[in-house]
Amino acid sequence: MPSHGLFATPARRRPALYPRVGREVAWRCDAPTGTTPSRGIAIKLKEKVSILLGFTLLTVSPGHLSTACPADEKTPLGPGEQALTIRAGDLNRSYIVHVPRSYDGKSRLPLVIMFHGAGGTARGAMRQTGWAAKADEAGFFAIFPEATRPDQARPARFRGNPQIWNDGSGRAHAGHRNIDDVAFINSLMDDLEARFAIDPRRIYVTGFSNGASMAFRLGIELSDRIAAIGPVAGHLWMNNQRPARSVSLAFIAGAKDPVNPLDEARARRPGGRSIEKPPLRLSLLSWTKMIGCSLRPKVARDENGVKTLDYGPCDGKAEVVFYIIEGMGHTWPGGKNRLPEWMVGKTTDKLNATDVLWEFFQGHPMG
Repeated sequence: MPSHGLFATPARRRPALYPRVGREVAWRCDAPTGTTPSRGIAIKLKEKVSILLGFTLLTVSPGHLSTACPADEKTPLGPGEQALTIRAGDLNRSYIVHVPRSYDGKSRLPLVIMFHGAGGTARGAMRQTGWAAKADEAGFFAIFPEATRPDQARPARFRGNPQIWNDGSGRAHAGHRNIDDVAFINSLMDDLEARFAIDPRRIYVTGFSNGASMAFRLGIELSDRIAAIGPVAGHLWMNNQRPARSVSLAFIAGAKDPVNPLDEARARRPGGRSIEKPPLRLSLLSWTKMIGCSLRPKVARDENGVKTLDYGPCDGKAEVVFYIIEGMGHTWPGGKNRLPEWMVGKTTDKLNATDVLWEFFQGHPMG
């Protein structure tokens, strides 16, 4: 969600992350050679943590979430969820990797990176979208990185200290400080490829809102590593650039999205006020033009309140598919919405974004 939309003006406070800790075990990993701080990175494993995220109470047990050291240690990791930290620039950056149950350490598996929206968290995105469960079902790695926040020393808060990606729009602290999230994701992929058997031809990115905009940006700047992208309800802000390779796109939007409207040039802030913002459809058209697709789509399907538009053929055998969901607001379709309807509009089960995007990704490997 854009910072000048949901985070533009103060509004009623939302719940933050409040850990309730039983017994806590702590250990340290040294920071990568040549980086600071030399004291290393403190990592804590809480035996039982209850986290209040938005409006959902989550419980994490130690057998479900383990923590590994930075990239230079390359700790062998097995199936399940692992919380990892790497050094990117002058920051320690975190992400969660879900290793599928079927992983044997030998067969190379696909990789899907899911970016949370503005004010969100990696764990919130994992719970909201169902990508971890899909990874177990289909046999791929699901990755959930954390964006930065204005005050890295304080916990993330939906309001007051929101995590936001530098999506190329120049907005919020991430844009103002020019946080290099592209370098972070590049390093993250290097780290994962050093730890796991990953198929480099099948690396995909998706995201919601501000995270969708980050997926668009990576589709341009890391087109040599990313096979296809699947943004949901977010803008392409870097429409004056072109990827080195034509990257296939599956784009999902709600016809009644008040935060990032499909066709209107004004978006609604919480509390009812509105701001100017380009329609989401312009992002779709910019991408199709960027990679040489037809600007006159074919209606591939129109049923059950979902219209599917095909913008092929495109350069380099790429494909662009646009899903417009009738009545849907600013939500992840088929997922768990944690924000109130007055703020983001209605959710829907007319389409499951995770299932649809995975099916699209399977058909669009690199090369």
